[in-house]
Amino acid sequence: MTDVDALVIGGGQSGLAAAHALRKVGRAPVLLEAGPEPVGSWPSYYDSLTLFSPARYSTLPGMAFPADPWHYPHRDEVIDYLRRYAKNLDADIRTDHRVERIRRDGPCFVAHVHDGQVLTAPVVIAATGAFGRPYRPDLPGLDTFTGTVLHAADYREPSKYAGQRVVVVGAANSAVQIGAELAEHAQVTLTTRHPIKFAPQLLLGRDVHFWSVVSGFDHLPIGHLVRNPPPMPVNDDGRYRRAVEAGNPDQRRMFTAIDGTQLIWSDGTREHVDTLILATGYRPELSYLDGTGALTADGLPRHKRGLSTTVPGLGYVGLEWQRSFASATLRGVGRDARYVTARLIRACT
Repeated sequence: MTDVDALVIGGGQSGLAAAHALRKVGRAPVLLEAGPEPVGSWPSYYDSLTLFSPARYSTLPGMAFPADPWHYPHRDEVIDYLRRYAKNLDADIRTDHRVERIRRDGPCFVAHVHDGQVLTAPVVIAATGAFGRPYRPDLPGLDTFTGTVLHAADYREPSKYAGQRVVVVGAANSAVQIGAELAEHAQVTLTTRHPIKFAPQLLLGRDVHFWSVVSGFDHLPIGHLVRNPPPMPVNDDGRYRRAVEAGNPDQRRMFTAIDGTQLIWSDGTREHVDTLILATGYRPELSYLDGTGALTADGLPRHKRGLSTTVPGLGYVGLEWQRSFASATLRGVGRDARYVTARLIRACT
């Protein structure tokens, strides 16, 4: 059993920001990452993923993104940035350390790692973020579909779907980006419960994130007031709206049933579909906290502004709307990490 100053669970952008914040207040954190390197979920995203925020607004504390400030980084650029950030971070980062369970033992937490290691700490920050568990909605007949079903988390590139009939479920950025890319190779429909909403990427010649930051909305601490986060519009420089309006991909309301490989649309028509792609978002992966009282019955954290409301000494970084609109983003996790760290350390000293 090893005693440490503080434990950070998860080595992506949220965990790295949390470790940085702990170092700034004089703690020597140990960061445990389940994967082979501290880059979070980024290598699992589709090949063509491009951020909708420019490099200037895609940085972690203490290290600028190495690109033109108004360049929109690609997935692999983000991965390289996180690698460099971790390398320059003065913290004990342990990869291939999957935490299976955390329990409370008096004033300390006890973390059980998959290889049998046990670590104790007075403070734990759960930084596995908001994107660890692909969400599969309860769609009519989905479990009976005999074609191919995959989540956007398992989609990589479009060539393998050439010539197929593909339906993408979802109305947010990933759904539209994947659908538009696939439409160059396959017949694609975006199916949604509500019409897709587009937001201009530029306003008065400036990226929308510039206005969000200078107005103060980006970091306005209203996350605890947002019970049901509103659906996010698709950030668009015009190409995605044009593609959808041209029917490439087209857009339809949600199907009403499935029969084998046939989708039944609301007007009663039937259509053979080869592949369904669920671009339906994610949920936090926090199963290692089961049994601590930290989670709801649905596995969601009980917290206020990232501080557990049921387990003293436990905090979170990287949850959507944790404190603000930007909480789950590269630019937002550092701000939240500082807030959570300061209060956790104050409470245990």
